Amino acid sequence: MKLVRFISAGHPEGVCGMVEDSGAIRVIKGTVLEPGDATGEVLKETDIQRYLPPVDPPNILALGRNYREHAAETDDTLPTAPLMFIKATSALIAHGDDIIIPAAAPDQVDYEAELVAIIGKKAKNVPLDKALDYVAGYTCGHDVSARDCQQKDGQWARAKSFDTFAPMGPYVVTDLDPSDVRIRMRVNGETVQNQSTKDLVFDVPYLIHYLSRSLTLLPGTAIYTGTPSGVGIARKPPLLLKPGDVCEVDIEGIGVLRNRVVAE
Repeated sequence: MKLVRFISAGHPEGVCGMVEDSGAIRVIKGTVLEPGDATGEVLKETDIQRYLPPVDPPNILALGRNYREHAAETDDTLPTAPLMFIKATSALIAHGDDIIIPAAAPDQVDYEAELVAIIGKKAKNVPLDKALDYVAGYTCGHDVSARDCQQKDGQWARAKSFDTFAPMGPYVVTDLDPSDVRIRMRVNGETVQNQSTKDLVFDVPYLIHYLSRSLTLLPGTAIYTGTPSGVGIARKPPLLLKPGDVCEVDIEGIGVLRNRVVAE
């Protein structure tokens, strides 16, 4: 299934729908984590007034340096274990919302396209061979990053947690195979990242297995699985975000997450 959460004229508090191949959206009961039966109401994409993040995550967990080529382009060594950090849930925005470049860090805001795994049920000490059983689905994510703060702080939480720095959506696909998915980032129509999840250092099953041994993964937890090579800070000259830019995270089998960049 391909699921979407949105606001429309008839659903001002938000509702979930199942997206058909034709583009029609069948309104369903329940949530992305617990989708129910169709209500019989069918809408078009033009009926959507505003997209919502597909889930309200209790935690946003993210992985650093988890693509081999990305580690190489930044002259970093490959990690021997997953490098987890936490993004504030207050950074979450949806497809179509604006990414705000903060006045506190105006000069080195960078893009990072990512595949996001959404945990569907409580997960603790998950065996590796059962890890994907705990995934409700996959969506597009954008790990927006203030590189100057990242360098100054020596750790990544603040740099990754400014308001609007966690775009996610618009769709959740429940039957995706995460082992070989093409991830692209476009900035103003130019493809700047283009790589498969085959290049992951630690794949999705291992991330869930590993993380669940340290903390309980609650339903709705969003795991940003890392970004491929091509980030702006590593390009020559650097390509950093500025007001007016449009970022598109395009993930094979899921869809496109689009956000405009504005100044605070």
